[in-house]
Formats: sequence, structure tokens, C-alpha cells
Amino acid sequence: MAITHNTTDQEFTTVRDGYQAELAYARPSDDVIDFTHTFVDEGLRGKGVGEELARTALDYARKEHLKVKTTCTFMAGFVKRHRAEYEDILA
Repeated sequence: MAITHNTTDQEFTTVRDGYQAELAYARPSDDVIDFTHTFVDEGLRGKGVGEELARTALDYARKEHLKVKTTCTFMAGFVKRHRAEYEDILA
């Protein structure tokens, strides 16, 4: 299933097998996106859904020429593990 980007609610979401996962963000300025919270229902944990949300959101940030902040500990860890891929868009 696809990941949906809801700009009004400022989140990326997906629903799979009745379980939901979301990655919320804030826009502290026009050129910055701050990923603030990640939630993955227990039924989806360990299946790579969080990583898929992270990659989709970071691809969006790159496409929109946004600088990335990672208030969310999951996102901070993800970016740290994949620093070479995302270093150019970090705030």
C-alpha cells in the first residue's frame, strides 16, 4: 500500500493490514521541515514501515529543496545511519 502525504495535517501515513503508521512534521520556516514524531502500530513493527516512511519523507524534502531537522528520535537515528545519503539536506 502507498504512503499518503497530508499537507494539511503535516504527516505521512500508511495503513496496512488494518494497522497504521505515521510520520509527523512541522514547518518552522519556509525552507525547513522538522520531522517531529513517528508512530508505527505494533502489528507493523519490524517490517520496515518506519524506514519506508522516513525515505518517502526525506525524498519529499529533497524534491522540495527543504532543509531537514529531526526532532523525532527515530528520524534522528535513521538519518545518522544513512548520513551519506542525506547529509546534503540536513539543516
